[in-house]
Amino acid sequence: MSTDGQSSGNIETASTYTDTSQYEHLTITLQHGVRTITFNRPEKKNALNEKMFAEVATALQEAANDPNTIIAATTGAGNVYTGGNDKSNFHHMPMIEIRDLLTRHMAAFIDFPKPLVAVVNGASVGVGTTLLPLFDAVFATEKAIFLTPFSALGITAEGCSSYTFPLLMGPGKAAELLLFNKKITAREARKLGLVTDVYPDATFQEEVWPRIYDMAKLPLKSLVYSKALSRDIHKDALHQVNIEECKRVTERLTFNMQRGEEHKEFIRTNWPNCQ
Repeated sequence: MSTDGQSSGNIETASTYTDTSQYEHLTITLQHGVRTITFNRPEKKNALNEKMFAEVATALQEAANDPNTIIAATTGAGNVYTGGNDKSNFHHMPMIEIRDLLTRHMAAFIDFPKPLVAVVNGASVGVGTTLLPLFDAVFATEKAIFLTPFSALGITAEGCSSYTFPLLMGPGKAAELLLFNKKITAREARKLGLVTDVYPDATFQEEVWPRIYDMAKLPLKSLVYSKALSRDIHKDALHQVNIEECKRVTERLTFNMQRGEEHKEFIRTNWPNCQ
């Protein structure tokens, strides 16, 4: 991803816009150097469908390449951040394509070179929570809850959380979330290191965005280089974990979809020593 722009964060008014045409389920806004990617399926609790997984990766690539974007932020339309993976996904997509789509989606967060901020305006389920350690700041309303119900759904962890959660909070606390489906509040998430700051719900929007706009006044190159120094040491490991997680979650997602020989071949190809 390119970050060739030399902007110090002083964004001209002409760089302010809202794009609702390019994406079906995202709204993109650029204001004061902050490119906001809004998950826009409020009728489905902003759950990510197949198209959204691809759209988010594309939107992050565009944010990385845009010299007027200093910071990228994600949030949800309405009062939910994201409901995670839409349960209607992947029933007709070949398993290899599922694996590759999920891998690309997660990799976009691993590789994003500029500051990345999550504005968690409500419930954050599944991938909405697992990806948070890849963000550089996470601001949450006090009403937000965080849930990773993978075991309850018969699937496995993703978003590099099998690597980042134990590093962040220790293996025991990570297991409570990733294995045993513990739901936590915003303040609990802050204690675990998943959330940077928690705000009163009544003033959440009014307080968070001015703070992010102030952050975007900082020199882009300094932000990019400092992020690289602190995060690049983990990048190879994150990509490898992402590959393994997405292989396994694909296998689990499709286990009950009557894939027959395709499922068996996927296992033989990815885990040749598995009996």
